Amino acid sequence: MIRLAVRCPPGLAEVVLAELLVLAPGGVEEDEGDGYVEYAIYGAAGELPELGTLAAEVEGGPIDVTSEEIPDDWTDRWRDFHKPIVVGDRLVVAPSWEEDPPGGELERIVVDPGQAFGTGAHATTRMCLELLIELADAGAAAGPIADWGTGSGVLAIAAAKLGFAPVAGCDHESAALAAAAENAVANGVEVALERRNLRSEPAPCAPTVTANLTAPVLLEVADRLETAPSRLVCSGLLHREADGVAGAFARAGLAERRRLTDGDWTALLLER
Repeated sequence: MIRLAVRCPPGLAEVVLAELLVLAPGGVEEDEGDGYVEYAIYGAAGELPELGTLAAEVEGGPIDVTSEEIPDDWTDRWRDFHKPIVVGDRLVVAPSWEEDPPGGELERIVVDPGQAFGTGAHATTRMCLELLIELADAGAAAGPIADWGTGSGVLAIAAAKLGFAPVAGCDHESAALAAAAENAVANGVEVALERRNLRSEPAPCAPTVTANLTAPVLLEVADRLETAPSRLVCSGLLHREADGVAGAFARAGLAERRRLTDGDWTALLLER
């Protein structure tokens, strides 16, 4: 079995991920550290090139590519990378094969790594969950919510477990919608899902919206937003991108109320 990994600066993560998903539409392994994001895919010998270690460029930026042969028990070992993620004092996001951490009464969200982004492990997902918990604790979880770019559905599922209803999600990838639907059933919640391309179609409106997207998509949505939600939780933003996105939504009538940071990433809570 061959493991092919690409390590890049966070600013190139979207481009690198898109290219790797062409080779591995079933999903990629993701890791991040100080100043880098690493994506890895797996395949049998002959399916992936054995490149050794090399330096390359994507859109003028440096990336490091490595490929190596790994033991045949990689499937079991891969599970070791995915552990329960505790968010605040309300939620735990865990793969199906892991038990919850001891102590505390937490709402369990079961999401297995697969065909769509969002397992709770990425900083942008965790921060969105933290802001959702804050809204729920403040009494805002009493009405409809929409999740733009729902991916695996983890934010929509969390919203349902926190008391938001009805819950809707949209994504332009059919694989993501299938994964989100499967995860909603596994977690015993109802999420209305639809296929929608937020780059060209209006974003569905609700009093509360979550949007863990990239900055370019968020900027396009803000420019075309016809009716602003009462509150918007958004992430997928590098630090340098946060002010621009906050400013774009300010022109749509939303003011920044809260900002979280984790590593290279930022999340915003915007309200009317």
